[in-house]
Amino acid sequence: MSPPSTREQAQPASAGSAGGLWAPQRRALTTGLVLTITFVASEALAVVTIMPVVARELGGLRLYGWVFSAFMLGSVFGIVAAGRLADRRGPAIPYVGGLVLFGAGLAIAGLAPAMLILVIGRALQGIGAGAIPAVAYAAIGRTLPGRLRARMMAVLSTAWVVPGVVGPALSAAVASLAGWRWVFLGLLPLVAVTGSFAIPSLLRLGAPGPGPADGEGAAGQRPASGQPGGEHRLSDGIGAAAGAALVLAGLTEAGSSRNLLLGVPLLLAGGVLGWLVLRRLLPPGTFRLRRGLPAIVLSRGMLTFAFFGADAYVPLTITTVRHHSTALAGAAVTGATLAWTAGSWVQARLNDKWPGRRLIRLGLVIILAGLAGMLLALRPGVPVAEAIAAWTAGGFGMGLGYSPITLLMLREAPPGREGWASASLNLCDVLGTALGVGIGGAAVAAGTAAGWPLSAGVSVAFAIAMAMAVLALIASVRLPAGLTVPERAVS
Repeated sequence: MSPPSTREQAQPASAGSAGGLWAPQRRALTTGLVLTITFVASEALAVVTIMPVVARELGGLRLYGWVFSAFMLGSVFGIVAAGRLADRRGPAIPYVGGLVLFGAGLAIAGLAPAMLILVIGRALQGIGAGAIPAVAYAAIGRTLPGRLRARMMAVLSTAWVVPGVVGPALSAAVASLAGWRWVFLGLLPLVAVTGSFAIPSLLRLGAPGPGPADGEGAAGQRPASGQPGGEHRLSDGIGAAAGAALVLAGLTEAGSSRNLLLGVPLLLAGGVLGWLVLRRLLPPGTFRLRRGLPAIVLSRGMLTFAFFGADAYVPLTITTVRHHSTALAGAAVTGATLAWTAGSWVQARLNDKWPGRRLIRLGLVIILAGLAGMLLALRPGVPVAEAIAAWTAGGFGMGLGYSPITLLMLREAPPGREGWASASLNLCDVLGTALGVGIGGAAVAAGTAAGWPLSAGVSVAFAIAMAMAVLALIASVRLPAGLTVPERAVS
């Protein structure tokens, strides 16, 4: 979203002017959302950093990808439930429910005696965490004018700065000194503290008013599920998560166990179930890349598939393939996180001059360069600093491309149905991540089962991510042209 002028865009978001993000009427909500994203970011970055250590202790390399995919598949249900509740009852209820489930998942993961229990705990965390972005985007769409939305997206990306700088190194130190379990358990006291800042402001927002926000059409008819302005059903959220889980289970069985009799039916069943459910959950025409909201939603899934399908295996590359320390792996995570934030601020400065489609394309090209650098870093003679630099570049590309997709979604969302549109976007977001990480994990597991060196399986994971980035670049021609907000919002 673009501010009304270049001069206003150049002013810092913290200016605290009457119409700014930190104005008295918005300060509590801004603070609460930033602190909540900071908390979730801390956990996410910590898990990425310590997972090679956890896999060695629990002996679960076969389920390595599932630790991340289970979180994302749980998020699918959380996103659908949160979008539905936010449009019906307001954002406070899904937010509180998300915090409770997230905390329960932390406890289970921290006490897990085996990799499978850890996967279950991560799935529960995902259900809780899935509510947070849907609630945040719905609150942004309902409370902020167009000129402040791009700034808010940049501020939320900035919420990853402190976790990005401190989180990976701190989690590596905690895992070394006290054990990896305390990376999960140590975050439990922060759940209530961080959540308490946002709850009062979200309660004051209340439920949306009558009209489109309640899903009523012009003639008083409620649109069908899956239609613009329609609502997501919880059963469909469960079906989407189950379909993706069956696909990943089929790939894992067929690849690592060589059990085609089980793997292929699971794969086919998951594909059919996912197709049927997602046709109802996503905007009509999403899988045909129809211009407008459908193409925007699918592009987000392709972008997250490409980036996170490689991101989970960057620490594994540095620690297990290249035999360097967890601290160096944390440096790669930190570099990508800070670069993502920098890219988000760059897009906030450019979004009133450059079409969102151009920023997304540039981001994808930079991500491709980062992925090529990670393939190169698997070679023994390449300095590990090259991997850190390559993935820092990949993070910058995500910062350029990620927020413009969200802003295009808010521009194209039916009035009063920001919760439905943001839930659709986040649904593709987490499914892209889950499938990217899970398919990469299946490639790693299959390579290990076949006796390949680990570097070969990770190379396949990186190559799959690159292929999706190329497809996303081709598909970007279907994105809406023009700025990320209508011209009337920037005049």
